[in-house]
Amino acid sequence: MANQQPSSGNPRVDIEYRRKKSAEEMRYQIVSFTLMIFLTIVAFVAVGYEGFSGWFTVPFILLLAVIQVIFQLYYFMHMSHKGHEAPALFLYSGVAVGAITILAFTTIIWW
Repeated sequence: MANQQPSSGNPRVDIEYRRKKSAEEMRYQIVSFTLMIFLTIVAFVAVGYEGFSGWFTVPFILLLAVIQVIFQLYYFMHMSHKGHEAPALFLYSGVAVGAITILAFTTIIWW
């Protein structure tokens, strides 16, 4: 199997390796969760602040949303791990089709 860890033949070494990997994974998830909470607070502040116009606020919030989607995919849905190339291909293909569709309908309506 693609995700199977190499076995050293020593169960203690294998358990320590898995614990180390799990701790590292948990640290990444906690950091990304904290960053997503921070980005959400920044988005609320951007909307609540009267000094920003709508021309700044909307693209800024969309940028924050894209960053949060990337965090979701790579850290919470484990897309950064080995063996997830096929789901990533389908996901990115769907994003490309969606972007092309939005671009096509936008150009049809505006021009």
